[in-house]
Amino acid sequence: MNGDDRATAATDAAPAPAPAATGGPEELRSRALEALTAARARTALLTDCVDDGELTAQHSPLMSPLVWDLAHIGNQEEQWLWREVAGREALRPEIDPLYDAFAHPRAERPALPLLPPAEARAYAADIRTRVLDVLAGARLDGRPLLDAGFAFGMIAQHEQQHDETMLITHQLRSGPAVLNAPPPPVHPSGPLPSEVLVPGGPFTMGTSDEPWALDNERPAHLRDVPAFHLDTAPVTNGSYLAFMADGGYTDRRWWHPEGWAQIREHGVVAPLFWRQEGGRWLRRRFGTTEPVPEDEPVVHVSWYEADAYARWAGRRLPTEPEWEKAARYDPVTGRSRRYPWGDADPGPDHANLGQRHLRPARAGGYPAGASPLGVRQLIGDVWEWTASDFLPYPGFRPFPYKEYSEVFFGPEHKVLRGGSFAVDAVACRGTFRNWDYPVRRQIFAGFRTARSAELD
Repeated sequence: MNGDDRATAATDAAPAPAPAATGGPEELRSRALEALTAARARTALLTDCVDDGELTAQHSPLMSPLVWDLAHIGNQEEQWLWREVAGREALRPEIDPLYDAFAHPRAERPALPLLPPAEARAYAADIRTRVLDVLAGARLDGRPLLDAGFAFGMIAQHEQQHDETMLITHQLRSGPAVLNAPPPPVHPSGPLPSEVLVPGGPFTMGTSDEPWALDNERPAHLRDVPAFHLDTAPVTNGSYLAFMADGGYTDRRWWHPEGWAQIREHGVVAPLFWRQEGGRWLRRRFGTTEPVPEDEPVVHVSWYEADAYARWAGRRLPTEPEWEKAARYDPVTGRSRRYPWGDADPGPDHANLGQRHLRPARAGGYPAGASPLGVRQLIGDVWEWTASDFLPYPGFRPFPYKEYSEVFFGPEHKVLRGGSFAVDAVACRGTFRNWDYPVRRQIFAGFRTARSAELD
């Protein structure tokens, strides 16, 4: 996600393909309530663990003050669910410009007359109370914005996306650790193949019937993908250290020209948050310094770094259609599944999601989440850079507003897939598309590599 956002005022009501209902009204209402409640609990966790000074400080010019995200979450909820869905009169229209993500770059937001922490919390809590009353009585059909509870699902996803953004801010802040979580589980297994062959042929990419899918995931369409090989697991810190030791950051051959210029200008010699001390590499992770674990997927690398590593290894980054085929295609049935493991919602045995752990699991973990072809960790752990630009699918229509996706289409943004340990399941699925500038390193992004089968 380029950043902030996904939600502005309701400016375009062009309907998306109608999402298919996944149950009766009460089941849908319960699902929406659960998603909204979980998102707000996580928001509280991320904002209650620091004092007001930390909430109002800007910990990096790349990020907003945490208090901006907090009030922005409430403002989007007011605009979409209170005003647009319920048709009620605006409560705080005067603050709309302050929390319009397109009006103010992140670096400028600390200078705005933002709501102070206590007022921001009270505002978000007041809106939430009103919204839950709206949800209790709303019809969840008869209007594209309400079909299958879409608007409520959209807002739950929006809040969780900002929770991930706030977790990035926590990673960027200095000072002692304030967040805690147990380590990911270890899944003993025998040796895994280094790569998996994904057969060539057509598959269904995208969706037309996932109830809460966003506009850029739509519509479902056929893509013909030639056979290719894909890494069984994401590239590890150990493998990336080999690239570094072989002069990866000093050999221009491997780098996109813009990436080479960027690392030279900024003196980049390793993933973000890494430093060398006493002959070994250390990393800073949420206020704690620790040795770089060689068996974890590498994280905090830019697209340029991922691309350079792949070239050094004699491989390439997978395209977005290749990634999705590997994640969703079942060669036995020929059907595209919701997730690599099937159609069931993610559970703790399937993937490392939802800030359940504050780090990626060991590469090759989560066997219950493997694809039919045996590819591991396609969902969770680290966002995965692809070779593809962020572009619309054939037949794309913006919904419910152009600023969610359409304004970001083009070669400036590269697509990431799969989600990270910081992503909640409500905002992560086999069709979910993320995007960012290729220079971005603060995001929880890693990668895996591919090669064309025709080269065998």
